[in-house]
Amino acid sequence: MSATMIWIFFACLALSVPVAHAMLGGVAAALWLDGKPMAVIAQRLYSPTQSFPMLAIPFFILAGNLMMSGRFGVYLVNIARLAVGHMKGGLGQVSIIGSVMFGGVSGSAVADASALGNALIPVQQQEGYPGGFAAAINSASSTVSVLIPPSIPLILYGLVSNTSIIDLFVAGILPGVLLAFGMFIAVWWVARRRDLPRSPLAGGFAAFKGQIVAAIPALLMPLFVIGTLRFGVATPTEVSVMAVAYALIVSGGIYRDMTIPSLWTALVDTAMMTGAVMFIIMASSTIQWVLTAERVPQDLALWVAETIREPWMIILALNVVMLVVGAFLDLPAAVLLLGPLFVTIGQAIGLDPVQLGLMMVVNLSIGLYTPPVGTTLFISAAIARVGLFEVVRELVPFYLVALAVLMAISYIPALTVY
Repeated sequence: MSATMIWIFFACLALSVPVAHAMLGGVAAALWLDGKPMAVIAQRLYSPTQSFPMLAIPFFILAGNLMMSGRFGVYLVNIARLAVGHMKGGLGQVSIIGSVMFGGVSGSAVADASALGNALIPVQQQEGYPGGFAAAINSASSTVSVLIPPSIPLILYGLVSNTSIIDLFVAGILPGVLLAFGMFIAVWWVARRRDLPRSPLAGGFAAFKGQIVAAIPALLMPLFVIGTLRFGVATPTEVSVMAVAYALIVSGGIYRDMTIPSLWTALVDTAMMTGAVMFIIMASSTIQWVLTAERVPQDLALWVAETIREPWMIILALNVVMLVVGAFLDLPAAVLLLGPLFVTIGQAIGLDPVQLGLMMVVNLSIGLYTPPVGTTLFISAAIARVGLFEVVRELVPFYLVALAVLMAISYIPALTVY
């Protein structure tokens, strides 16, 4: 039954069927051919929606949309320009610093790529940046957002693996900083070779010191999330609701830039993103039921342990599989599909589930800017109006940085386990 499901699933993907529909098609065909009742699908579609921690996803998405719908983005870009704009390729560095800051608000690489890309890529091109390089910076740096709390992929991994979301959030900070620092060095190196311009903020600190004060409430969002979770003040779901309230207060009461149309847009965008994520979660639950019913995770873990004796080789094999899968599946779908399987294998070799979660998210985030299904790659290329091949060629230094950070996380537990 599972073999039939997998073959039909990949056949649907090859025919460009959306991922969630491909999952349901594979499961339906497998159940029908095996003579099992189709009512199983309805039951499994309903089951994952009855999870209280799952409520954190739409509320964190809404909090990010509310914060990014006003002047916060302008403040963020100006602060970044003030800090690194004086360097060679300063606007490229602004994109990376901006991704770290936006990640603490949105938790979504796609939102980051769209918001910062539209703000920075046209300006970078006007200042002489090759379009492919500007798009490469944006598509790669936006993936830092999936590591900086609140991270939607880390929430999904925590739900499917029964791992503490708080531990995942805290553990994601250092890998996120390492990834951002590595990309910072890559942009600096390319900028020096190509003699890209400096882009200091006009007027310097004197002209912007008032805006720094105004930006502080928004920049405190990630500290608010981490602090509240770390000290046990509230659960992740409760914190997500508090984050929405915080965003409403900052946007409506402090910045005073929230309008009925902007609030409506934030709500609609949140509903669309939540619907897409929830549909994938519901569909993946049906696949997990089939795999569990046939003991696929346990049998796979046993086979791997018997076939590949050395734990370091098993970790390498897991990474290779994730790199391949991440190039064809979007990040949330890949986490939901591979998470239950890989957690069982990780337990067999003594791999900490928090470390495995960070490995998985860093690894699969590379797929966001890797053809043929790279979401941030397509967004950035469309904004820059350049061909995909031109962007991919410029992405080589960023691939090397991401792979180096991935290997460090995979083999140095101290980077992710506290």
